[in-house]
Amino acid sequence: MCFKKAVAKSSGFSRIFAFGLMIFSGAGLINLCTVCAEATDELQGPPVAQSHIIGIDPGHQGPNVDMSDLEPLGPGSTEMKAKASTGTQGTFSCLPEYQLNLDVSLKLQQILENRGYQTVLTRTDNDTAISNKERAEYVAGQGAEVYVRIHANGAESSSAAGALTISPSSSNPYVSQLYDDSNSLSQCILDAYCDATGFENRGVTYADNMTGINWSTIPVTIVEMGFMTNESDDLKMSNPDFQNTMASGIADGIDAYFAEK
Repeated sequence: MCFKKAVAKSSGFSRIFAFGLMIFSGAGLINLCTVCAEATDELQGPPVAQSHIIGIDPGHQGPNVDMSDLEPLGPGSTEMKAKASTGTQGTFSCLPEYQLNLDVSLKLQQILENRGYQTVLTRTDNDTAISNKERAEYVAGQGAEVYVRIHANGAESSSAAGALTISPSSSNPYVSQLYDDSNSLSQCILDAYCDATGFENRGVTYADNMTGINWSTIPVTIVEMGFMTNESDDLKMSNPDFQNTMASGIADGIDAYFAEK
C-alpha cells in the first residue's frame, strides 16, 4: 500500500542566517532567531526530492524515424521485437500517442525539477532514433533511480476507460529482482494520478513481454494514462490544461514513492 506524504517545493534557498536579536513590538518581545528558523523551515520544506534523479520516457516515436528493425526482448533473449513504434491515436482528438506522451513528459519534467528533482528524458522531440532497449540503458547510464515510461492506451471497445500502470512480474525472467520496487512505484503513481485526474483506477498489471521493462536495471513502470479510444479520456488528455493535472498527479506519485524509502 502506498502512503502519501506532502512534499514542499524547493525554494532555491539553502540557508537563512538567524541572529540572536530581540526586538520590541506592540505585541511584546520577538526573538528573530525563532522567526528566521520558522521561515527557513517553510521555505526549504522536507528534502524528499533532493538528490533523486528520475528517468522519463515519452513512449513511442514519430513516423519520420524508421524503428522497424528488431532487437532482443531482454538480455540473452532470442525473441525479437521492433525497436519502437508510433503508438495509437486519439479516436476523437486525432492526437497521435507519441505527441501526447511527449507533451505530458515535458510538463512532468518541469514539475519535477520545480520540486527539486533532477530528470533525464529519453527524447525531447519526435524525430530522435532511440530504441526501447537503448532508452532503458540510457536513463540508467545517466544515474536515474527510477524509470517512468509515459504511454496511453487503446482498445477495440470505446467503453474501455481509465488508467493503469504496468510493472514486471515477480517471475520476470530478466528483472525479477526489480519487482518489489517497480510494483511500489507503479502503485504510488497510479493512485496519485487517478486521485488528481478523476480517471478510473484499473490497477497495476504485470507484463514480461515489454522490451523497455526487460532491459531496465532500475525500478520501472509504464503509465497508461487513459484510453485514446474512449471519448471522455481522449478529449481530456488532449487538453493542455488537463495535461498539467496529469503530470502533477504522476509527480505526486513519485513523491509518495520516495517518501516511503
